[in-house]
Order: sequence, then C-alpha cells, then structure tokens
Amino acid sequence: MSWNNVTSELTVLLPDWPAPEWVRAGCSTRLGGVSETVWASLNLGSHVQDEAAHVQENRRRLAHWAGIGADRFYWLNQVHGTEVVHLPVNGVPDADASLTSEPGLACTVLTADCLPVLFCDQGGTRVAAAHAGWRGLCAGVLERTITALACPPERLLAWLGPAIGPAHFEVGGEVRDAFARQASEAELAFRPSPDRPGHYLANIYQLARQRLQRMGVVQVYGGNDCTVADASRFYSYRRDGVTGRMASFIWLDRR
Repeated sequence: MSWNNVTSELTVLLPDWPAPEWVRAGCSTRLGGVSETVWASLNLGSHVQDEAAHVQENRRRLAHWAGIGADRFYWLNQVHGTEVVHLPVNGVPDADASLTSEPGLACTVLTADCLPVLFCDQGGTRVAAAHAGWRGLCAGVLERTITALACPPERLLAWLGPAIGPAHFEVGGEVRDAFARQASEAELAFRPSPDRPGHYLANIYQLARQRLQRMGVVQVYGGNDCTVADASRFYSYRRDGVTGRMASFIWLDRR
C-alpha cells in the first residue's frame, strides 16, 4: 500500500525538563501522518472513526521515529477515571494512567484537549503517563499516579503537555464547585466567562499544578500550549468535534 497524502514531516514536541538522558518522552502533533480530512494527518486514536489502516500506519511511523517497536507503545482505553496500570499489561485496559520501571515500554495516553502529564523520577528509574481531563483531574488521577510511582514526590519531575488553554476552556459552575469543594485555592483557576453568565473559563494547567504541589511535586514543567488555538499543530475536540488524537508517551531507554 502506498501513501501519498503526507502533509509534513512527523513532528514531536519534546519536554524541556532536566530528566536523565535515557528517559525518552514526547508528544506527537498532527503532522506527518497519512490520515485524511478531519483526521489529517497523524491521528493515533483508533476510536474516532478514522480508517484503521491509516491509524496503524501512523502508529508505525511514530514507533519508527522513536526507534522502538510499535508493540512497545502501551495504549489505554481511557475512561476519564483514576485507574493506574503497571506495564507490561495484556490488551488495552480501561485506565487513565500507566507506569513502568522496565526499559523499552512506552507509557502512552491520547488527548485532544485533555491534559497529558508525564512523570519520571530524578534517577531515571521509573516513568508514568496520565490522561487528565477535568473529570479525572478532579477525581484524583494525578494523585493516584504519584502514589503508584512509590517515589518521594520531591524527586519526581512532571511535564504538562498540550491541552485546552484558559482562554477557551469554558465550563459550567458545577465544574468550578467540584474543584473548590476539594481545595479553596482552585477558585483561583477560574474566571467568569465574558459571554455566558454562570459559566467560567478554567485554567486546567493551573489546576494541575495546584494538585501536584499539594502532593509535594514541585518540579513541574510545560503547560504552555493551547490545543484549541493552534489548529495547524494540534487536534482539538472542543474546536472541531470529530477529530484525531495526539499521543504523549514516555519510556526508559537505559539498557
């Protein structure tokens, strides 16, 4: 089979953080794949009505870029919950975070507005990836992931990947109340919507930082990209509805 609809070279965002060199991590953009129309072009989600052959080829290209086998990327059936799985696992488990201390296994989450969070410890002995939409974030997926890593939180590094930015993430008052009931400081991450009374613009990056800091994770990086605002690089469910998914991934390359 030949592919003639590649829009650009495969492009991956790399975390700007002081992780050990054998900790490999990144977040794909929508550039460099073979998917067409609303999924153009590097859609990595198999659940969004894109052609299965396109998704398979896109995943193969990502694995080639990473230099590990496609079967080393461990995908999850994300359900906006707090379940954390330890890799390796069989199949595609219902979970929203994964972790491992084994080299060559890529913890992977898919997003298109939700917040991907990657973790590693300073010594480069364990890594994790978490999918944090507002429901999972509020329910404690980051806290569950940190606890499962079984590492002093001050020794953890966290990177916040591309997500819906504070200028575009409009939510109802019930979302603000859900976070504020857990911590009053969460109110600082919401401001009234200028367009819809009773609604708010939420800063999911700020909410994540607050929760990480409460757990003792102070080395937090990233959080500078908005998926809605940058249609050339990112998929956005809020912006487009039917669309593709980016992958955020991390693995240990130490042999």
